[in-house]
Amino acid sequence: MKTIPRTVKNLIIKKLYPNKVCLLFGARRVGKTVLIKEIYNEFTGKKLILNGEDNETLQLLAERSIANYKRLLKNIELLIIDEAQNIPEIGKKLKLIVDEIEGIKIIATGSSGFDLLNVSGEPLTGRCFTFYLYPIAQLELSEKENLLETNKNLEERLIYGSYPEILHYDDLYDKKSYLLDLINSYLLKDILIIDGIRNSSKMYDLLKLIALQIGHEVSYDELGNQLNMSKNTISKYLDLLSKVFVIFNIRGFSRNLRKEISKKSRWYFYDNGVRNALISDFNPISIRKDMGVLWENYIVSERVKYQAYNKIISNNYFWRTYQQQEIDWIEEIEGRLFAYEMKWGKNNKIKIPSAWADAYSNTEFKVISRDNYLDWIS
Repeated sequence: MKTIPRTVKNLIIKKLYPNKVCLLFGARRVGKTVLIKEIYNEFTGKKLILNGEDNETLQLLAERSIANYKRLLKNIELLIIDEAQNIPEIGKKLKLIVDEIEGIKIIATGSSGFDLLNVSGEPLTGRCFTFYLYPIAQLELSEKENLLETNKNLEERLIYGSYPEILHYDDLYDKKSYLLDLINSYLLKDILIIDGIRNSSKMYDLLKLIALQIGHEVSYDELGNQLNMSKNTISKYLDLLSKVFVIFNIRGFSRNLRKEISKKSRWYFYDNGVRNALISDFNPISIRKDMGVLWENYIVSERVKYQAYNKIISNNYFWRTYQQQEIDWIEEIEGRLFAYEMKWGKNNKIKIPSAWADAYSNTEFKVISRDNYLDWIS
C-alpha cells in the first residue's frame, strides 16, 4: 500500500503562524516523524529540524537564554523538534523562543503530554495550537481505496488495527510480530522512563484487564483487588496510559436523574491491534466470541479520530441506568444530544431505550452497523 496522506498535515500547515507553536501529540509509531519530515521537506524557507532523543540536541538547547537561542536560530523561519518530551523544561524553552525570536514558526512533537516532564514549567497558553495523530483513520484510507477494498480489508483492521507499518505487511505473521514488538518495546516506553516504574508487568496486567472489559464500566476497586494494587495507583496508571495515547475513557452521561449511572468510566483502545496483541488473540472473526467488543472499540476509536480531524467539539459519554437500559455512545454537541448504539449483527430490532426516550425526547438515535458505519467515520 502506498503512503497514506495524513489529514492532520494540512491542519498543521494552516496554523504555521509566526511566533506560534504547533504541538503534535500521538503514541509512538503512529507516524509523527514521517509527517513532520514531509512538512520540513516541503517548506521553502530556512529551516532546522532537531530530535529530542539526540544528545547534541539536548546540549544545543540546554542553556535556556535568549542569546543562545538567537545564535542557534539565526535566520531560521521554521524550527521542528521531534520527540520534544525528552527535553528538560521544554515548555519554558519553547515559550522563550517564540517570545524572543521574531517571526519563527515551530512544530514540536511528543509521544506523551509535555506536562509529564514539565509539571512546574510555564504553559504555552495563547502561544500554541494542539494536534493529535492517531493510527491511520478510515477517513484517511478512504482517500486511497474504494468501497469494495474497504469492505475486504475490514476484518483485518478489526483484528490487526491500523498502525501505519501494519498496512504495509501482507503476511499475517508479520502483522502479529509487529504488534507484539510494539507493545513490548515501544508502547509504554515513556511511562517507564517518566514515572520511574520499574515493574512494567503490573502495567501490562492492568492493560490486559482493560482489554477484557471494553464496553463495560470499570471499577478501580475491583481492578486493584485483582492486581493487588491500591485504587489510587490504578487511577494513576490509567491516567498515564491515557497520556501516552494507548487508551482513552468516557464517563457516564447523566442529568442528575437518580436512575442514571454517572460516576464510572468505560475505557477503549485507540487501536484494535494493540488490544488484541495484549490478550494474544488474533483469531479470525468467524470463530471469535468477542465480535461485539471488537466492533465497538473499532467504531468508537474511529469516531474519536473523525471528531479530531474534522474539528468536531463534542463531549462523549455512555449511558446506562440501574435498570440495565443503556446506550453505547452519547455525543453532546453545542447543547444537542446524539445517541448511538454499535451493532455488529443485524440491527432491525434495536429501538431507543424507553428511559432515554422519556427523559431526552429530542435526541437523534441511530444504530451504527456494517451497513452504515462509513457514513459515521469517514
